[in-house]
Amino acid sequence: MNIGLFLAAAVIAGTPLLFATLGGILNEKVGHLNLGVEGMMLMGAIIGFMLGFKTDNAFIALAGAMAAGALGALIYAVLTISFHANQVVTGLALTIFGTGFSSFLGQSMVGQIVSNKLKASFAPVRVPLLADIPVIGEAVFNQSSFVYLGYVSAIILFIYFAYTQWGLNARMVGENPAAADAAGIAVNLYKYTHIVIGGAFCGLGGAFLPLVYVPAWQDGITAGRGWIAVALIIFIGWNPMKAILGGVLFGGLDILGLRLQGAGVHINQYFVDMVPYIVTILVLVIGGFHKGSKASPPKALGNAYFREER
Repeated sequence: MNIGLFLAAAVIAGTPLLFATLGGILNEKVGHLNLGVEGMMLMGAIIGFMLGFKTDNAFIALAGAMAAGALGALIYAVLTISFHANQVVTGLALTIFGTGFSSFLGQSMVGQIVSNKLKASFAPVRVPLLADIPVIGEAVFNQSSFVYLGYVSAIILFIYFAYTQWGLNARMVGENPAAADAAGIAVNLYKYTHIVIGGAFCGLGGAFLPLVYVPAWQDGITAGRGWIAVALIIFIGWNPMKAILGGVLFGGLDILGLRLQGAGVHINQYFVDMVPYIVTILVLVIGGFHKGSKASPPKALGNAYFREER
């Protein structure tokens, strides 16, 4: 098995996970456990595909995917922030809604393939010098512009949370919203902003699948990747930069079966299909032992904030 080709395929397979993980981090950094990642990905996937299929315009497709994911996140935000609904139940409802939404709109699009013009918009772009690095160069720096957008987004979010005042405020909201409120930070504004932008990232992750990865529409195209992203957030310790490596790792697990068969290794395909989810469960179990460490979740994660109780 060619390591360089496998790594390149893992990067591509991990890109939707990267976007979804970044979206989940934005939600959880301000204290909201959003289990609707799968639903927002599906909403972004169908809207992005439909607009791309009908317009052949990559920008319109991506903008539509972001808007769809953001809309799903806004529904979640209104229910959990303004109406103090249970975050877990609301997130699950959002996933069910997103699944039905994509199936309903996509029933006439099943089997449709994006045009060559749109495919060309997401064709690999070779980065000079960096692509010449042995083994990883071609795999990491000869990819679609969509993939590079994921790299840049992760770096920007890392800098934002680690080195800016707004990022520090957002982290404070996630750790102790009452203290943040007392310090004059607009808690609800930070929550709404980060949740909606996080939804836009999830929408992009969903759109990558029918626009670049497949590229065609099929029902349930995310195939549980939103749930893997939820676990991946724990695995990377809420660190946007580590999301790049985490996405590649789980992307590699996703394509492992096909690559092994291509290399002549006979292994039960059903077992291989289970591997990413087995690893996901292990990540959740191991994550439970990280409490109190630097990789621990925001202290107010999952808790509704009632200003009257401050």
